[in-house]
Amino acid sequence: MAVDQMLVAQARQAHRDVFSRDAVDVVVSPGRVNLIGEHTDYNEGYVLPLAIDRHTLIAFSPRTDRTVRLWSASFAKGSDDVVEIEIDAVGSGGANGGRAPADYARGVVHALMSGGEDLGIGAKSLRGCDMAVVSNLPIGASLSSSASFELAVIRALVASTPGAQFVPQTAARLGQQVENRWIGLQSGIMDQMVCAAALAGHALLLDCRDLTSVNVPLAAGLAVVVLDTGKRRELAGSEYNVRRQQCETAARLLGVSSLREASIELLHSKKAELDDVIYRRARHVIGENDRTIAAAMALRTNDLAMLGELMRASHASLRDDYEVSVRELDLMAEIANAHAHVVGARMTGGGFGGCAVAVVDASVAGQVERFCVDVEAAYRARSACVPAVYACVASDGTHLLAERAS
Repeated sequence: MAVDQMLVAQARQAHRDVFSRDAVDVVVSPGRVNLIGEHTDYNEGYVLPLAIDRHTLIAFSPRTDRTVRLWSASFAKGSDDVVEIEIDAVGSGGANGGRAPADYARGVVHALMSGGEDLGIGAKSLRGCDMAVVSNLPIGASLSSSASFELAVIRALVASTPGAQFVPQTAARLGQQVENRWIGLQSGIMDQMVCAAALAGHALLLDCRDLTSVNVPLAAGLAVVVLDTGKRRELAGSEYNVRRQQCETAARLLGVSSLREASIELLHSKKAELDDVIYRRARHVIGENDRTIAAAMALRTNDLAMLGELMRASHASLRDDYEVSVRELDLMAEIANAHAHVVGARMTGGGFGGCAVAVVDASVAGQVERFCVDVEAAYRARSACVPAVYACVASDGTHLLAERAS
């Protein structure tokens, strides 16, 4: 798996400079891009994400006390900018909407204290840790920088606590708990699960109801390209939570426990009883579940025409029925889908800004590079935002660097 060795060196050097000792190891935690299956995870549906080769790295060293010391390149101006978190002083209250690294780190400590038993961590056994954090994941780009950070902190604290063991499913649930209960974003578990459990070279077809998953290989002749619009979003301050409430209302009116249980036939039969907005929200989720299952099959059978059709239909549904796209995302998807080398493109992530994703035909040398150059140039010509367009590699989930050393 491609891990930026310059970033590794930066993390180790930062730890040495800040804490005056060498790190014992480095946690590598990827971001993610979702091929299809948007806003289905908190409806107990299906998603098809993959981890990417952009990471949060934490160089860490265990402590013998109950203090977590955190230095992050994202907020530090110098080696003295260290946040100290006293484990026994972390209360039950959330971060009041704060989304700084220290807020997430406190949320992780609280989650491990209250629910870390399945990782071998009790409220009194959690140990402190010195952490130096660096990242090449853009923030607010729909690439799950927050989930990547949560899982990285969990992995470092597990490695610092005697007798603890990293269990991807459990760690993912704790990371989701940080978002839901501490930060206040009612997100599903997709981001944390793929950041925790992804397999290099594969997408992860995940059932968000029971967390069963299937690794779906990506063919050698395909490339996944991130299309960053340069338009940033803030999910906690957006209508993300409103969408979840609307889905819960739809499920209740349809008489099912979640929209995962609803069929399009049931929805149509109840249309007269539903508000138009609620109807359209449900139509997106029900259709998106079907599209995700079909897309996984299209990947397995190399049915690229079907995959492209499904990705374009997903974007249209997110734009029109779920109303989470914005002009920049629509423009990026339009430009990408018009390119000769594209299989399909769509917005990815929660919406309201961030990234689109494209699957590109890589069977001929140079085609992916041509696609990236052409799409970026066309977007720059029609948007005031500054884009970033780049191919990514499907990578492993969160791990210690020593675990993958050859």
